[in-house]
Amino acid sequence: MHAELATEVIFIGGRSGVGKSSVAAEASHLLARADIRHAVIEGDNLDQAYPQPWRDGIDLAEQNLAAIWRNYRLIGYSRLIYTNTASVLEIPSLTAALGEQVHSFGVLLTASDSATADRLARREIGTALEEHIERSKLAAARLDASSTAYTLTTDDRTTTDIATEILHAAGWLRGVSTDVFHL
Repeated sequence: MHAELATEVIFIGGRSGVGKSSVAAEASHLLARADIRHAVIEGDNLDQAYPQPWRDGIDLAEQNLAAIWRNYRLIGYSRLIYTNTASVLEIPSLTAALGEQVHSFGVLLTASDSATADRLARREIGTALEEHIERSKLAAARLDASSTAYTLTTDDRTTTDIATEILHAAGWLRGVSTDVFHL
């Protein structure tokens, strides 16, 4: 295991439809262009089940994160981008799941109700759209009231601009020429 390197993680949180997955994908693309080794984990996939394990107090997402990250560490990864709606509220427990020597940076993405509703309408199909929009509003209120993370609005900004700002703020682009971002 590559224990000599501390784990560096960027936790990206925010309401549904704010752009977490899109920003994480763009950050990954920018890091790849700069030849910076990293992994991306979508936290929503770590405990996606019915009935929801977390409703019964089971920390399946944290257990799965620990198992997956252990495998990444075994093959030399030390940087992680992790997305999940409430990740910025759960940084202590998520950090503990990643092991010892973890340096974390939390980012809360925000967006207006209309922007998130538009994004969700393009993404959600079937009968759950209204439920997603309502849950997104409730999550935004909870996150805004409780998070102390670095906050960025995604309204009227490109994913490239947002991802670049996050990577700079987290210190992951120190010494990297911005030329790698332009082809």
